[in-house]
Amino acid sequence: MQAKEAADRLGITQRILRHYEKVGLLDVRRTDNGYRIYSEADLRRAGRIRDFIATGFSTREILAMSACLSDDADGPCEGGIAQLTEKLAHIDRLRDELDTRRDAILDRLAKLKAELSN
Repeated sequence: MQAKEAADRLGITQRILRHYEKVGLLDVRRTDNGYRIYSEADLRRAGRIRDFIATGFSTREILAMSACLSDDADGPCEGGIAQLTEKLAHIDRLRDELDTRRDAILDRLAKLKAELSN
C-alpha cells in the first residue's frame, strides 16, 4: 500500500513515516517511479515504533533495540526487557523529581496564603 493509506491505518502522518525511514527504523520498498510501498510487515513495524515513541522512547533508543521491532524474531525480544526496564527506571526518577518540585510548590503556596491571611 502507498504512504497515505499506510499513515491513515497507523493514525500518523506520512511525514512521520518518512522520518522513521530517514533515521533507519524502516526500510521500505519503492516502486520503479520512487513511490514507497508498505507491506503488512512494514505496518506492524511502524506500529511498534509508534507505540514505543508514545511511551517515551526516542528514535535513537528504538534504533538500539531494532531487533525487537521485526517479525523475524522467534519469540519475545530479550533486549527489549532491558530497554523497557531502563526506561521505566528513568520515568520513575523523573516522577520522583516532579513530586519533589510539586511538594516544594505546595509548601511555598501554603506559606504565602498563611502570610496573606495574617
